[in-house]
Amino acid sequence: MKSQLVQTIRHYNNKGWSPATSTNYSFRDAQGIWVTRSGIDKSEIIEDDFILVSDVCEPIGEYSNLIPSAETEIHCMLYKIFPEARVILHSHNKFPVLCSTENDLFIEFEGLEIQKGFRSINSHNQNVKVPILDNSQEMSFFIEQLSLRRNELKFFCFIIRQHGTYAWGETLLEAKRHLETLDFLCECWWEKNK
Repeated sequence: MKSQLVQTIRHYNNKGWSPATSTNYSFRDAQGIWVTRSGIDKSEIIEDDFILVSDVCEPIGEYSNLIPSAETEIHCMLYKIFPEARVILHSHNKFPVLCSTENDLFIEFEGLEIQKGFRSINSHNQNVKVPILDNSQEMSFFIEQLSLRRNELKFFCFIIRQHGTYAWGETLLEAKRHLETLDFLCECWWEKNK
């Protein structure tokens, strides 16, 4: 999994989705939750840049002296409320960020074929409402919001206002599909409305 995820992260970095040292990624296996460490250049990420953390988001074992991503608690909470999830991707692409400035609690899509990229959608005619959460430096805020809005996360993704997107899946392929579907839909929304 590490090798495939490293390739994905480098690919997204090449698309401009992780400027500076932004974004964070994780996967879960039999050992636990692996999260990217803090402050790394995603164009140079390697397998050793993943840190094993406990269910309470603390680095463990040989990783206990390293600093995981500042948003590790978001990953841990998503794995808690979506126990089937195995991979979480976080992007800072500009279109979801821009769309979040023009929408309130949700951004809505309908009529676009690509929305069938979400696991639970089988028709372009279905209405898709992706939640937008306000941004905060306090991880406790996100833990509370994710818990309160859990039933709204039916498309396995959400946007943090003026920040970026999170998407997850049972496999890396599914997580990529959810992230890329949301990104494409946001680009279409922005081009149509602006």
